[in-house]
Amino acid sequence: MQRYILSVLFFTISLYSSEIYTKKQLTGKEVFETYCWGCHHQTAMAFGPPFSEIAAKRTYEEIQAYIIDPELMYKSFGYKRSAMSKLKTTQEEREAVAKYILSYKGK
Repeated sequence: MQRYILSVLFFTISLYSSEIYTKKQLTGKEVFETYCWGCHHQTAMAFGPPFSEIAAKRTYEEIQAYIIDPELMYKSFGYKRSAMSKLKTTQEEREAVAKYILSYKGK
């Protein structure tokens, strides 16, 4: 019986740890393609400003703050209104996309 319990425990632990290691972290580009692509393009104007324009004006922290709560931030950015909807993103996704956006600074 003890061997059976140890086998089940070992199997459960190895299954859990394999799930942790196989979870893929999304890249900034993948986050962009998931959440932002419909309104933003990297260097051309679409419904929203291009990443090159955002990167020229915003900091890493400002980009993340705007993603978290666009309605709270739009006035501080000098916009007349906020057309951006609230996105349900994780901290890791916001960090990744903010870095991706800032990679377009100067382009």
